[in-house]
Amino acid sequence: MRYVRVARPDGPAFGVVRDDHVVLLDGHPFAEHELTDRVAPLDSVRLLAPVLPSKVLCVGKNYADHAAEMGGDVPAEPLIFMKPATAVIGPDDEIRLPALSTSVHHEAELAVVIGRLTRRVPVERALEAVLGYTCANDVTARDLQKRDGQWTRGKGFDTFCPLGPWIDTDVDPSTGLGVRCEVNETVRQDGTTADLVFDVAQLVAYCAAFATLLPGDVLLTGTPAGVGELRDGDTVTVTVDGIGQLTNRVVSDR
Repeated sequence: MRYVRVARPDGPAFGVVRDDHVVLLDGHPFAEHELTDRVAPLDSVRLLAPVLPSKVLCVGKNYADHAAEMGGDVPAEPLIFMKPATAVIGPDDEIRLPALSTSVHHEAELAVVIGRLTRRVPVERALEAVLGYTCANDVTARDLQKRDGQWTRGKGFDTFCPLGPWIDTDVDPSTGLGVRCEVNETVRQDGTTADLVFDVAQLVAYCAAFATLLPGDVLLTGTPAGVGELRDGDTVTVTVDGIGQLTNRVVSDR
């Protein structure tokens, strides 16, 4: 199943993708729902971020090659930080380079979407909490991240969490999904979820041990090596095998 969230004149609505069409739902993916008879071609609708989470939990240095390129070691346990919900944007929305930063980087990631209220779940049952997966870009003001000594400001600007294009319920990260980033059609990152230091079940259980996970919350699983600068006018595309592509244009507020 691929759940989408689309713009409509009467407000956002959820749907499912069927044969290059979107079938609207009566309800939403996090509770009982059913298909309606309202159908539109996929290329005729505006896709929004597939979910508006109460919180976005993120994992730092969860690929050994990225930890090395940042000059650090893999942590002994997941390194967790958060992005505010106001950072979330959807496919084709603009990533805005803030005036406060002179060095903004892309970070392609697999994102986990939580499907039900979850608290203190064992690793063996953690995947029961997962609705599905989507693509994410953990946009980062690298200069502010380094200067502040903690990551809230550098990771938290408006537009710094693109998500999309949909929530895919059928992919399996344990099979080794490719995670890539292209900037202006040049590949910069090319990794696989087989190289995650802490896998999805471990991350969900770890986060649920200290924070109640709500339906629609999002967990970013980390980025492979190859992060780099974004500049005004760039087009950045995150691809996760089995899910699809998330493309955003970069514009400057400087």
